[in-house]
Amino acid sequence: MSYTHLDYEVKGRVAYITLNRPEKRNAFNAELVKELAQAFVSAEKASDVRVVVLRANGKAFCAGADLAYLQELSGFTFEENLEDSQSMMRLFMHMYKMKKTIIAQVQGSALAGGCGLATVCDIIVASDNAVFGYPESRIGFVAALVMVFLVRRIGEGKARELLLTGKTISAGEAHAIGLINEVTSPGDLDKIVEEYCVQLSKNVSGSSVAITKEILSKVQGMEIQTALEFAARMNAATRMTDDCKRGINAFLNKKTIEW
Repeated sequence: MSYTHLDYEVKGRVAYITLNRPEKRNAFNAELVKELAQAFVSAEKASDVRVVVLRANGKAFCAGADLAYLQELSGFTFEENLEDSQSMMRLFMHMYKMKKTIIAQVQGSALAGGCGLATVCDIIVASDNAVFGYPESRIGFVAALVMVFLVRRIGEGKARELLLTGKTISAGEAHAIGLINEVTSPGDLDKIVEEYCVQLSKNVSGSSVAITKEILSKVQGMEIQTALEFAARMNAATRMTDDCKRGINAFLNKKTIEW
């Protein structure tokens, strides 16, 4: 399908979802949220896609909601605001539970909802000129949805600091607290992300990725014994998958397997 606010393309075994509102610093509105949801569904359904890269055109990754969108929301009824919020909720949840690895490629500003988009991804690679933050509290708003995922990613203590102060942090600081996975120069950003894509598409079982993400999404809310019992069942089921049988056979016969 065609998109207005983003580009979608598949190269090799990688789907690239590229925010394309550079004149608005890739700030999102209702249409962009809808298009992102559709693009991630397309990537998940594509049998030839193993990895998804979320990136952006222009100097900024995503500055959050655009001003016109915020003004529109302020005139909504509670029911209209709830429906709009649930659209973003469904997007975040789909990304979080998606059976394929999502890499965020971040340059420039990743703020508010834009930082939220990155936070929900599995791996975040950023240029050293990137900045991150959740400044919602400074305009009387709250980063309610992303809070759920941020606490899981960096722990409650650091999440409280970022959410309550609304401060912006550098890529180096974001890496130090575990918000992002790697920092590189702007000139090497594409290269580093490509290296991740190659590793994930060739060296890692797609079945293992899907099962690992399912376990991660479920066990954190469980009591430890329940979590262990669930993990044991998933462990047993994984041993019966074709990928596991192929992998064990290759290992025992000292063969290199390319997934």
